[in-house]
Amino acid sequence: MSEGPGITRLGQIQIRTHDVERAAEFYEKVLGLKLLFKAPPGLAFFDCAGVRLMLDRPEKPEFDHASSILYFVVPDIKAAQATMTAKGVRFEDEPHMIARMPDHDLWMTHFHDTEDNLLALMSEVKR
Repeated sequence: MSEGPGITRLGQIQIRTHDVERAAEFYEKVLGLKLLFKAPPGLAFFDCAGVRLMLDRPEKPEFDHASSILYFVVPDIKAAQATMTAKGVRFEDEPHMIARMPDHDLWMTHFHDTEDNLLALMSEVKR
């Protein structure tokens, strides 16, 4: 066992935005995440299956860059893409299989939020 600070899970992810209200509407209305609360000045917090997502404006120029890619798990990737496309979401690619695992196939597709952050959907399709 390694000596560490005792991290047990991921608690929060910050996502860079320029327009917090517009981004909050996207995460709530398009992705369907539960809005936990908004806090001034310009913060919005969402629940994503126990991981808190924080939308925030960059405080300094060095923080003003696209986020790391978040992979949202969905049960039916093709249906999820169709629903999101109907709401105006811009996808980079079609859902495609990434890997054949022993008991499932791993599928992914990438899209952009309103702040041009690249995000992804993933689905583990049982065989």
